[in-house]
Amino acid sequence: MSTLALINGAPGSGKSTLARLLVDELPLALLLDIDTLRGQLGRWSDNPGAAGMAARRLALAMIRTHLKAGFDVVVPQFLFRLPFILDLERVACDAGARFVEIALVSKPEEAAARFVARMGSSDPNHQGAVRLQQAPGAQSIEELYGAMIELVRDRPGTVLVSSVPGDIEGTFVALKQAVFEAPPNLLPPG
Repeated sequence: MSTLALINGAPGSGKSTLARLLVDELPLALLLDIDTLRGQLGRWSDNPGAAGMAARRLALAMIRTHLKAGFDVVVPQFLFRLPFILDLERVACDAGARFVEIALVSKPEEAAARFVARMGSSDPNHQGAVRLQQAPGAQSIEELYGAMIELVRDRPGTVLVSSVPGDIEGTFVALKQAVFEAPPNLLPPG
């Protein structure tokens, strides 16, 4: 059975790094970074909301195709609202795949400090996150992280993994255990 693994967590929590390590251990697994996909859309920053929705639609189609072919998909994405998580869950169910939802957790102030530390990065995804964070009316990283924690509290199937600064190897061991040993989280058919 193929697996769709969502790795949720604040910017700087190690989602992308951990997702890459996980994909490197799984034959033909797809690392689907939605922020990278959004960055491939022309002039995405002119309308980030529409670009984000378009990237998510494309991602769901890619995920469905890869899962139905019998391969795993890993999605590192900071999510603090439920609708896209439910979309991911439905796609996994429709494809007959397992859905594993993981949240990388730390302290809110640690999440904010990690985000600030990445602000000088030349990585396009990091720069996109900074651009979105600096937009008028944007919530602080602490507020967004708090919203993610509230969301996962209401989702008993979510596996919490401590994201320990400077300990990628230890965090990765915990992440692998969560992915490979978590009970299947399948929606009922229909």
